[in-house]
Amino acid sequence: MRALLLLLALGLPLAAAGAPTLVVTVANPGALARPAETIAVPWAAVARGLPGARLHHLAVRGPDHGPLAYQVTNVRPQARDPQHVGLAYGDLLFQHDFAAGEAAAVFTVEATDAITPPFPSRVFCRFVPERYDDFAWENDKVAHRTYGPALEAPDVNHTGKEVSVESGIDVWCKRVAYLTVDRWYTDENYHRDQGEGMDMYEVGPSRGCGGTGIWDGQRLWVSRNFETWRVIANGPIRAIFELHYAAWAAAGRRVSETKRYTVDAGHYLDQVDSTFVLEPADRPGGAFTVAIGLDKVSAERGQDPQRTDTRVPADGSVAFWQVEKTHGALGTAVILAPGLLQGYADTATDALVLVRAQSGVPVRFYAGAGWTGRGEFSRREDWDAYVAAWAARLRQPVTVTVATPG
Repeated sequence: MRALLLLLALGLPLAAAGAPTLVVTVANPGALARPAETIAVPWAAVARGLPGARLHHLAVRGPDHGPLAYQVTNVRPQARDPQHVGLAYGDLLFQHDFAAGEAAAVFTVEATDAITPPFPSRVFCRFVPERYDDFAWENDKVAHRTYGPALEAPDVNHTGKEVSVESGIDVWCKRVAYLTVDRWYTDENYHRDQGEGMDMYEVGPSRGCGGTGIWDGQRLWVSRNFETWRVIANGPIRAIFELHYAAWAAAGRRVSETKRYTVDAGHYLDQVDSTFVLEPADRPGGAFTVAIGLDKVSAERGQDPQRTDTRVPADGSVAFWQVEKTHGALGTAVILAPGLLQGYADTATDALVLVRAQSGVPVRFYAGAGWTGRGEFSRREDWDAYVAAWAARLRQPVTVTVATPG
C-alpha cells in the first residue's frame, strides 16, 4: 500500500494489470558499500522480456518496491525502427545504494499503459561556443571543463581575444547538488564563490585532472585543444560524450586521440576511455606508453597550498590532497582499470600514471575531484578512503541477471 501511495503521489504510472514483469537481480561481490551504483540492463534483454516496451512506458522499482528514476540511452539516434522495438536504444539505467554487507538486490521492470514523465537530471554536458568552444560537464557532485578550437585560434584582428593551447582538464568545485554549468557561464563570475562553489583550479600547461599524453621515458607529448565533440547521452543518470583530438607529434610518431567520458550521478570520478591511433595506422611498432596526469600546482596564486600524495600501485591510483589558504581543501585522483598500471613518472607540473597501450585499443581510467566545500570530505584520509573504495569496486564489479518469472 505504501508503494502504491508513493507512485500516485509522484504521478508515476502503474503497470497494467497482468502485465509481464522483468526481474533484475544484482549481485554485489564482497558485499561492498556501493553508493549510487549504476545498474545497466541491455535493452535487448528488456525487449525480450517485455515485448513492445518503450522508454516512456516503463516502471522500475527497487527492492522496497518503491519507484526508481531511470534512463534509456540512445546509442544509435539515426537507426531506422519501423517495428518500434527500440533499435536505437542501448541500456536501461538506474541506481541503487548498496549498504555494506548487502550481498544482492532485486529490482522489477514493468511496461505501463500511462506515460512515464521525464525524471529530473543529475548530470549534464554540452559544447559551450559562447566561451571559446569549451566543453563542460557536471553531475550532482562536481563539474569539469576542457578547451576547444576557438580558444587556441590566434587573435588575427588584435581584439584582445584570449589565446590558449591547453588540453588539460579543469575542475569546478560545487557546494550544491543541482546543475550549475549554464548558470556559471551566464554569470561569468565563477572564479568567485557566490554560494554555489567556484572554479579554484588552475590548469595551465599541466594535464589538470586526468588529462593525457604520450610518454617517451623522458618527456610528455601532449595534444592541442580538442578538435570535435559528440554528445551520446545526457541524463538523467548518465551523460556520455566524446572529444576528438587531432593528430600531434609524439616522439617521432603522429598520434590522434578520442576520449569517451561516462559521467554518472552520485560520483566524484568519471570513467574515461581514451583511444589513441598511430598515423599511419599500419606503421610497425604499435605499442606505446600513455600517461594520465594530475596537476601538482593547481592552486591559485596566494593560496599557499600544502599538498600530500598517495600512490597505491595495487590500485593503479594516484591521489592528491591539497589544503589551500582560503578555499578549503581539494582532493584529485586518477585510477586505472585493474591490471593496467605500468608505473609512475613525474614532470615539473604533473604526477603521471603510466599504462602500455596499443593503437586503436581503448585505455580505461577514472578521474575526478572532491572538495571540502561539498561537505563529504574534511581531511586527506576521507579522500584516500573514497579512492580506495572506488578501486575495490573496480576489482569486484556487480553482476546483473535478468529473468522473466514463469
